[in-house]
Amino acid sequence: MKSITALRVLYRALIKGDERSAFTLSEKVTQILYPRYKFSEPGRSFLCDEAFLRYYESFEGRSNYHSLDRKYALDQLMKLVCHLGGDTAECGACQGASSYLICRRIVGLGKLHHVFDSFEGLSAPRPEDGTYWKQGSLASSQDILRERLKEFDFVVVHKGWIPERFHDVGDRQFCFLHVDVDLFQPTLESLLFFYTRMVPGGIILCDDYGFETCPGARKAMDSFFADKPEKIASLPTGQGLVIKR
Repeated sequence: MKSITALRVLYRALIKGDERSAFTLSEKVTQILYPRYKFSEPGRSFLCDEAFLRYYESFEGRSNYHSLDRKYALDQLMKLVCHLGGDTAECGACQGASSYLICRRIVGLGKLHHVFDSFEGLSAPRPEDGTYWKQGSLASSQDILRERLKEFDFVVVHKGWIPERFHDVGDRQFCFLHVDVDLFQPTLESLLFFYTRMVPGGIILCDDYGFETCPGARKAMDSFFADKPEKIASLPTGQGLVIKR
């Protein structure tokens, strides 16, 4: 960017408050500081969804929007399964931000939402998981989750390490499964149990599939579906999507 042009963009962005100039300036600065990051098109409508932003900020505050696009994708995907039979489930719920989105879509449909979490953080990573995560990372309180989901009377919390509480729902079917456990073994265990219990058209969404920090989750998904008829769609949000046949 030539110096005169740069000054014009800077003036329009900082003094005049021009959104397009602010976007251009941000993109140019990012290309210098973090060239791996690629800006998408400006003006995406979900960034102006005030109701959704209020929900997100109630969980994450206004300083961390790192999972905003993933949460929005999950919320929209839920629209595709509400008409199906079966319950919903989440493996690895932390403070309940994703479970909240799932629950708000199934109010009044007669479904249960099952939450599986140790509430002690991650289990010990295996070699497949790399070095990013440590045992105990992402620990949260069951009390916090219950408080966040208190408006929904159909939530069933199964406290324990995966897969020790899966037998609680051995006789249930599912239309939506959210797997957010970051590591190889619990991701694989979740798929092994829930795959045969998913109804046709049901969605399995792995939150960690496309992240370099979670190589184990990707390996678990890839190995499990290698001989299955379903294909994994790697979303630009970092999620891995499977629709059960």
